[in-house]
Formats: sequence, C-alpha cells, structure tokens
Amino acid sequence: MAQTQVLEESVAETRLNLAGREVALDPAGALFDPQTRTLVVADLHLEKASSFARRQVFLPPYDTAATLTALTGLVLRRRPRTVLCLGDSFHDGEGAARLSAQDAARIAALQAGRDWVWIAGNHDPAPPAGLGGDCCAQVQIGPLAFRHEPTCQDGAKGKMKGEVAGHLHPSAKVSRRGRSIRRRAFVTDKERLVLPSFGMLTGGLNVLDRAFQTLFPPFAFTAFVLGEKRLYPVAPASLRPD
Repeated sequence: MAQTQVLEESVAETRLNLAGREVALDPAGALFDPQTRTLVVADLHLEKASSFARRQVFLPPYDTAATLTALTGLVLRRRPRTVLCLGDSFHDGEGAARLSAQDAARIAALQAGRDWVWIAGNHDPAPPAGLGGDCCAQVQIGPLAFRHEPTCQDGAKGKMKGEVAGHLHPSAKVSRRGRSIRRRAFVTDKERLVLPSFGMLTGGLNVLDRAFQTLFPPFAFTAFVLGEKRLYPVAPASLRPD
C-alpha cells in the first residue's frame, strides 16, 4: 500500500513499493530513491520556447528559468547524491547551445558535488553539448530500470516489472459536484511507473488515453494526482476522459 509521510515545509511525500523497492513520490512531480538518494525527474523540455521561436511561434521565454527554479528548490529540499533526468531534458538537440549563460551556470551549480545523469530522449538523443554529467540510454537501480520511453511488450498483461519512464506526460482529470480539474499525475500499477513531466511549458496526456492501455492492465492502476503539498491517489473508476 502507498503511505504518506510529511517532509520539511509541510510537503507530504507518498511512499510506494514499486516492483519490490520502496520509493518516494514527491508532489513536485519527481521520484526519490531513499536507498541511493537518487532524485529522478522527467521531461524538463528546457528551451522549448526558444525552439518554437525559431519557427516563428512565440511563447513566453521564461520556461527554462522557471523549470530550473523549481528543480533547484527540489534539489535543496531532497539533497540527492544523484540526479537522474529521464530524457527530453531539452526540447531539441540544439537546446543546450541556446541556454543563457545564467541558466547554464544554474545547471552547473545543481551538478556540483553530486552525480548527474542525462538519459537520452526522443527530443534530445545526443548528449547536451557543453554541459557536465554522464549520458546513457537507461540506468538500473536494484530492480528498477529507468529509461525515457516506456516499453509496450507484455504491458497490457501486467508482466512488465520494475520499469520507470517518462515521455507520455501523464495527466488526470477528475470531476466532482459538477466541477472538474485536470492536473499532472504519476501513473502506476506498482510494477511499473510513468512520471509526469517536470517542465513548466509541457502539456499532458490523459491517463485514460490509449497510449496507457498498452502499459497497464485495465482498471488496475492508480493515478497519483499532483497537489500543491501532497499527492492524491485516484482509482480509474473516478477518472474522466478529456
């Protein structure tokens, strides 16, 4: 069963037994492995606004700064030994080169004194140029395999165990008393887990979408919906499509 524990600043994490390993789900939208003090975030999509601007689509150009501010707060609160970024850390392969000097310095400060791993994503398959850290396709921590895209084989039968991925940007919609809310969410059947996107300029895919049907047994998963200070577990029967 999932358990809620209170952290500093009245933030309540959710402890979850995932494929035999206890992990903590943070309301900021990150996973924390207490045994190795590894902090995991997915889909930062840094420099998304500048990527769109190259195609004459203009968005508020503050996404990278806002995402790094949120990540800095999370790192200061969790104090990890390792930070693992689960792919699509940049919105395109040239995103790292477009970083401002200030934002590049903020990333360097986050990396100082700890291990930093960039997992290759579909938006950023090559290592980010000019930035520190290691780059790889996936990382294994105990029974858990961390990668960018979730694999579909055997997922519908619930046989995929120990996979932690991003890529799909899960969100959940809940309706009650004539009102509905839609927020980012973790989605898991306690054998595999998909993280929400951490980036400030990323959309979300409803967890009832067909993309999730190949990953989890029908009606046998839980969406942990992100609140300001805690997570809210929601069963499939209480979820609504878009």
